[in-house]
Amino acid sequence: MLPAAQRLRRRGEFTAAVRTGRRVGRGSLVIHLASEEDQPVARAGFVVPKAVGGAVVRNAVRRRLRHLVRERLAELPAGTVLVVRALPGAADASYARLGADLDAALVAARRPAR
Repeated sequence: MLPAAQRLRRRGEFTAAVRTGRRVGRGSLVIHLASEEDQPVARAGFVVPKAVGGAVVRNAVRRRLRHLVRERLAELPAGTVLVVRALPGAADASYARLGADLDAALVAARRPAR
């Protein structure tokens, strides 16, 4: 579980990150990476739609993603907002595959824009 200070909870927080952030898709997930100057810590939120599967499958995918992000959140600068959206393929992806997709997406999102 992520600490309360590091979680996105309100719809407006998700919407702002998706609209202003940089979007990168890799494999079975899409991330939106944005920054907020007034936040002292990096924060993350998860979107796992019904297309991924039933409630049990969605919750399992969300737990895996939460654990993967918790390990990587300290590496992000303070004020970073990360929204991770699972695609339908995430239900069948292994933990290692989700981790590789997340790492690749984070590297691509942090790369300077052209």
